[in-house]
Amino acid sequence: MTAKVVAVSISKEKGTRKKNIEQGILLEDFGLEGDAHAGKWHRQVSLLAIESIEKSRSTGLDVNPGDFAENITTSGIDLVNLPIGTRLKIGEDALTEVTQIGKKCHSKCEIFKLAGDCVMPREGIFVKVLKGGIVKKNDQISVVSE
Repeated sequence: MTAKVVAVSISKEKGTRKKNIEQGILLEDFGLEGDAHAGKWHRQVSLLAIESIEKSRSTGLDVNPGDFAENITTSGIDLVNLPIGTRLKIGEDALTEVTQIGKKCHSKCEIFKLAGDCVMPREGIFVKVLKGGIVKKNDQISVVSE
């Protein structure tokens, strides 16, 4: 199965569900243009697999891409088992590097408050942008180094 982008999502505030957009621009050493999490730090862009969202759906949650505050929803790639430092090419030009797997959830997000659980801290990953580019639904994702 080819790994691909299922959705690209942004929000103006941290800790909220993100809105799906047609395409986004990954900015080198900054993140996804227009997103609250972008900046010069190690968690510039968040990724979560649609397979993780589907697990949450199987428990009865009505959730969709962007609802876990992820920037890029993926399919066909085992995100949580990618080593730190793995480089991912997304779309035609963008190059990212895995900087963190999962995260500690200090303040409970909208999803946690709604459902009593959030999969993002366990199964989401974070990357920094090494080379910018446009990202959109159905773009291919490939591991270029581990």
